[in-house]
Parts: sequence; C-alpha cells; structure tokens
Amino acid sequence: MNLTLYVWRQKNAQDKGRMEKYDAKNITSHMSFLEMLDVVNEDLIHQNIEPIAFDHDCREGICGTCSLMINGIPHGPQRATTVCQLHMRYFKDGDTIYIEPWRSRAFPIVRDLIVDRSAFDRIMQAGGFISVNTGGVPDANSIPISKKDADTAMDAAACIGCGACVAACPNASAMLFIAAKVSHFASLPQGQIERKERVKKMIAHMDKEGFGNCTNYYECEAACPKEISVKFIAKMNREYFKASLTGR
Repeated sequence: MNLTLYVWRQKNAQDKGRMEKYDAKNITSHMSFLEMLDVVNEDLIHQNIEPIAFDHDCREGICGTCSLMINGIPHGPQRATTVCQLHMRYFKDGDTIYIEPWRSRAFPIVRDLIVDRSAFDRIMQAGGFISVNTGGVPDANSIPISKKDADTAMDAAACIGCGACVAACPNASAMLFIAAKVSHFASLPQGQIERKERVKKMIAHMDKEGFGNCTNYYECEAACPKEISVKFIAKMNREYFKASLTGR
C-alpha cells in the first residue's frame, strides 16, 4: 500500500515546528506502525533528508516509549494497543495519516515526535520508596493478601507510564497515571507505612509539574493502552481526602 503522511517536525522545544508531507511507499499490511516509519526514514536518508525522530524501545507493548498521536488519537485507532503493536492492516491503501507528538506543557518536545516525559519520573520520586525489612527472602505466603486486593494492585500496576492519558485529556491531566501508582501501593501491605504521605506528595508534585486536573472526560481511560480504569482516580481522591484529614 501507499500512504500520505503528515508528520510534525520540530528541532527542539524552542523551535516553532511545522507539519511536513511524506510519501510512504510499498508498505505491507504485516508491518507495524513503527516499521512503516523505519521504511520512510530509510527513503529519507537515501534522499539526504533528516530522518523523522521518534521514540521506541521494546516494541512489544511493555515500555510505553512509542508514544505518538495518530490521526488525533494517542497510540492510534486500535484500542488497548501501543503504537509498536499497531499494524498497518488497520489502514487502507491511499490513506492520509497525521502523526504528532504528545501535546502537554509538562511534556516538552525534544525533537520531532519525541517528548521529555521525565515529569512522570519526578512524580514517582516525590512519592518516595516503600519501607520493607531487609534480610532473607520471605516465603511467598508469609504476608497474606486477599484476592480482591491482589487483583486491584495488579490492575493498577499494569500502567506503563506512556502518557497517553495526558495526551488524550483536554486538561493534560496526569491523574490516571498517578492514581494507578497510588492505588497499586495502597492496595498492598508493603505500601501502608508511607500511604498518606505518598498520595499528598505525588499530587503536589503533579501540580508543580504543570499537569491539569481531572474533570471526568474519561478520555484517559479510552486512550490507555493497558485499559487502566478511571475507578482508580476515585480511589486516589479518597486516599488524598483521608490523608488530608488525618495527617501522618
């Protein structure tokens, strides 16, 4: 298939940036979206044109670095899918595809389609560590955890921190990301000691980084490649409310 691409090109955060048109030729339906971009970049290199800069790592839907807006949708049209798992069979010959980076003040553009998402790392650092006893490895069943709590923790831990929730939200809110991290630790015995301080510090740092607040559009849940539920935002709000009332 042959496609027309409109790709955002920007040298750095200070550059104005612009859309540029490229032709993607001889693309097969078996290619992933990133493989298609690889082919386009090879053609650009042969023409002595600067290749398109985009982020990727595992290409297995695990790391979340392949973060692109495709036709205005974070990670593209296929639900519960990262860009690296999106295949070209979901597009048709002759299609026009618009490719942009995440749009958020807290995610400054590094180059072209690459954004700096280190704000997420700083929020995690603000939450701190969990307190555990060191020593020998305990038996697997030495700390009983109910099935309900274990399932909740696992569902929240599925978040890969890609930032699709921020890109989809009209307010560029990071609430779903933070809610997943807070709910993960708050559901397990190991996360109880710093539970109250963790949620207050992470939310405070979210505001400091310039993310917006949640106004219940639910676009974050729709765009999340791991289908993290907005129920975790409600849980985080309860955690924050209780922590604000009771202190340490």
